[in-house]
Amino acid sequence: MTRIALIGFGEVGQTLAEDLVGLGHKALTTYDIQFPDAASKPSKAMPDHPAVTGCRSAADAVADADLVISAVTAERTGEAAASCVGYMKQGAWFMDVNSASPKTKVEAAMAVNDAGGRYVETSIMSPIGPKRIKAPMLVSGDHALAFTDVAHSLGFTGITFFSATYGQASAAKMCRSVIVKGVEALVTEALASAHHYGVEDTVIKSLGDLFPGLDWPQLSSYMMSRALIHGKRRAEEMREVAKTVADAGMEPLLSDAIAKRQDWSAALQVDPSDMALAELLETISSKKEGVS
Repeated sequence: MTRIALIGFGEVGQTLAEDLVGLGHKALTTYDIQFPDAASKPSKAMPDHPAVTGCRSAADAVADADLVISAVTAERTGEAAASCVGYMKQGAWFMDVNSASPKTKVEAAMAVNDAGGRYVETSIMSPIGPKRIKAPMLVSGDHALAFTDVAHSLGFTGITFFSATYGQASAAKMCRSVIVKGVEALVTEALASAHHYGVEDTVIKSLGDLFPGLDWPQLSSYMMSRALIHGKRRAEEMREVAKTVADAGMEPLLSDAIAKRQDWSAALQVDPSDMALAELLETISSKKEGVS
């Protein structure tokens, strides 16, 4: 029986926990930095996962684990790895799925590997929701190739070996995010402004003429909704993207701006559930005056 520890019990952690339990993995432990707050989302989610044991610390969660999955926010990637170093079993796998820069991943890898763990840099290359544990993931690093078969046997069938060099999978993820999160920011900024002037329908129609075959009203609603729901997490990721771009020798002009727009979307505190485009734009319009 493979014992699995989840560090971070947000959307990704909960999704993987559900799927792992569904596949028959019963020895699951978890720790989230928000657990001390009973009103936090991770704490309130625990009763919905009776097969998962919540722990008081990362050290307790990983002590007996054969596999540790780090699924925290981007800015806590290094902190999460450090919280496990020295407490993991020798030879335990450390699967880091966080959206962090190559440099951050390399530093985390050094810490885990030097302590006797086996760090596997992992990049989730799609939203976690649709395919869940089967989502496409790239793995890189010293132990990535050996981990691939292990991961497939556990249910991570979308995992693909990418490179033996740490930082490569993260680089692919980060550079992709400039486009994905950038489109979300562009659509939000363009259509929120267009709504102010009453020209959103014209803008949408022109996009359909420029990029035929796409349902722009539906796509726009989806893009803006992702930013509204996950903007804070996406902004953190984009700040890691900015580091990635800077380390490549370019000034991260767009990445910095995308992070700001994603933060702005989160600050609106809009629940976009079941909203069509017109209602979504009207709701954003009513909220945006108080958000800088």
